[in-house]
Amino acid sequence: MNIITKFSIGQYVDGNRSWLRIIDSRLKIILVFIFLLTPIWAGPVWRLGLVFCLLLITFLSLLPVRVWWRSLLILSILSLLIGFLSLLASSDVHSLESSLRDPNELNVILASHEKWNILEIPSRKIGFISFGSYNLSKKSFELGIKTSTLIFTVIHSVNLMLLTTPQENIVWALSWFLNPFRKIGLPIDKWLFQLLIALRFIPLVQEEFQNLVKSVSVRSINVRHLGLKKSINVLITLVERLFLNIFLRIEQGADALLSKEEILIKTNRFRTFQKTTYLAIIVNTLSICFICIAIFLRKLYGAL
Repeated sequence: MNIITKFSIGQYVDGNRSWLRIIDSRLKIILVFIFLLTPIWAGPVWRLGLVFCLLLITFLSLLPVRVWWRSLLILSILSLLIGFLSLLASSDVHSLESSLRDPNELNVILASHEKWNILEIPSRKIGFISFGSYNLSKKSFELGIKTSTLIFTVIHSVNLMLLTTPQENIVWALSWFLNPFRKIGLPIDKWLFQLLIALRFIPLVQEEFQNLVKSVSVRSINVRHLGLKKSINVLITLVERLFLNIFLRIEQGADALLSKEEILIKTNRFRTFQKTTYLAIIVNTLSICFICIAIFLRKLYGAL
């Protein structure tokens, strides 16, 4: 319960200790896109390398451990669970090939796939229930790795950026990249202003969730002693109350915006300026070098 109430993701944490805060917000967005896009059509070795790189950045970021360890723990468990489920749910190569291939080719294909099987469990019958055979092949193992690493890299890379970058700087950086689209008449400022409101709304949702969890603990509701049916009813009630509180916050925010005139602010005014120091120049230069090296290595070893 303590982990749940203090769990936070996507919230900016103020401070000056971490070197991640010094990196320019435009470079951070490029780095995030590297972690988002380079896993596409990449092999498991490259994906595992991205996970290791993210973990190394997290441990060396000088961020307070209390800021990221809960989200990292929950995300790791979630990624491993989804990867394990995708590994078990992956279809067998034999059944797929038998429906698509000619019978004369099937024997050659099945013979070539014998060496790829990591684990083979024959069909068994326990009582009146029969369990079919299961083959854990190399392809299904790679699918589990790809699924778990993709979820981890996507969520954790974005979370690191949100933890160390003010929402205004993120919107300003996106505005800088999307500036050419203004020339063709696209309402970039309106879209990014809506994005800023959505980013500002994340802490409110987490606050409502934490308040509900605390209210349950204050009332000394022991879910273990309620039974399955009552526990489900309590869960449904909490979810309903959570959405009601969220929609109430949305309505209050909408009323506040409608009560003001010309609320739309140009995104070039969002950036918070910082003094240019030698440390900032060094960190940003190293970030550019890291981006170039990552693109070069992805081209050479991305298929591994």
